[in-house]
Amino acid sequence: MSARTIGEALQEASQRVAALDAQVLLRHVTGRDAAYLIAHPEVELGSGEPERYRALIDRRAAGEPVAYLTGEREFYGRPFKVTPAVLIPRPETELLVDLALERIPQSGTSRVLELGTGSGCIAISLAAERPNAKVLALDNSVDALAVARRNAVEAHVGNVAFLRSDWFTALRQEHFDLIVSNPPYVAAGDAHLTQGDLRFEPRVALEAGSDGLDAIRRIVTEGKGHLMPGGWLVFEHAHDHGERARLLLHAAGYVEIFTAHDLAGIDRVSAGRLTQELRVQ
Repeated sequence: MSARTIGEALQEASQRVAALDAQVLLRHVTGRDAAYLIAHPEVELGSGEPERYRALIDRRAAGEPVAYLTGEREFYGRPFKVTPAVLIPRPETELLVDLALERIPQSGTSRVLELGTGSGCIAISLAAERPNAKVLALDNSVDALAVARRNAVEAHVGNVAFLRSDWFTALRQEHFDLIVSNPPYVAAGDAHLTQGDLRFEPRVALEAGSDGLDAIRRIVTEGKGHLMPGGWLVFEHAHDHGERARLLLHAAGYVEIFTAHDLAGIDRVSAGRLTQELRVQ
């Protein structure tokens, strides 16, 4: 890459990667916003910027996700730090947050549990939107928890705590008004695991047994023992898991079961409620 100006850099990079990716990476290198890059193509890049930009374009051309290259991804209107230790937050998961927020009262206290927090984007979003709630986020990865804790600090959210746990194992007799999760739900051997951004994301956060439902089965079964009467379990799943998710919830005794579609009309989130009369011990 021989470019010296903003316009030349974008033109050359766009021949190797998507134009939007080229712009995002140049914004990251220069610290300039998109409007500036568009309005000032004649401005020369600063010292060392062409080299840093070239290195990022090389990595993106090799398939590395933009979010890992910039170290950041926006989710629910807030920036979140991301590293290869965590999944990259995706817009469709905002539906999970929407549905959870509908079940967390704005006034009064409530306890919320998130399973497999990763970057912490779900737990932190819930805590920020419901400051009266007490949110506990679990993950079995020390590296992921370090990212989540940093994001909580940078978001100035104080009503969220993090705990290392293999799903529910670190919990004692704690019970919650809402349990939420975006668990692994890709079937082992699925071709998508070798394509696109998924090639670079932590496999443990993606893969869940031969049918992609191992984690969901555990969450549905064990979640009953940690819900208050009337509490909700809300979780994301694969596009073809809606019917099976509802059957699992029904077999476990949940009520008011439903599946919600994302903006593309795809089954994305299923939920069920523990009856008011019974809580499994």
